[in-house]
Amino acid sequence: MTKIAIFDFGAGNLFNLHQSLLGNGAHSVDIIRSLRELENYDGLVLPGVGNFDSAISSMQKDSALMNAAVDKGMPILGICLGLEMLFDKSEEGILEGLKILDGDVLMLPKIKVKVPHIGWNNLRIVNTGSNLLKGIPQDSWVYFVHSYHIEPQDDKLIAAVTEYGSKLPVVIERSNLFGTQFHPEKSGKIGAKIMKNFVNICEKNE
Repeated sequence: MTKIAIFDFGAGNLFNLHQSLLGNGAHSVDIIRSLRELENYDGLVLPGVGNFDSAISSMQKDSALMNAAVDKGMPILGICLGLEMLFDKSEEGILEGLKILDGDVLMLPKIKVKVPHIGWNNLRIVNTGSNLLKGIPQDSWVYFVHSYHIEPQDDKLIAAVTEYGSKLPVVIERSNLFGTQFHPEKSGKIGAKIMKNFVNICEKNE
């Protein structure tokens, strides 16, 4: 019985994400505001709703529990903001990120592209062995709503990129850590397949 938790930053509607996980194989999905009971779950999703500083503030009291979950190998999926939080810092805020992954979060270059980036872009998969992108065809289209992008220090983290003014890393994967700059819960059949892949990864963690 695969149980997945969505961490609620208190910033918006998580209904689509909740339904997407349930519709793609999760047996139980709970929306939580504390990580104190995280050991009862098989995976964690950090959603893409909210502001960097307020989201980080909502997790600061549980930072040790978050690090413990990472160390124990719990599958963790960060979506958009949730992905950005995994890094050291963001130009969106003044607080430090979770510092689980090395790198920064930068604003999209307004001089080159329209900001925020809202719409569909295709994926160029660079890690063909990615578990999160298993079965996803090259150049699949996914849906973005973002003003910032990640700059990992380690290129080996990058599983897929897209072109938007420049080549942007938009999927990362390292062991039990996964992240998408786009919103899989809003990305049709391709997004559903990515969510199903994550649920399957969590199932193996039971």
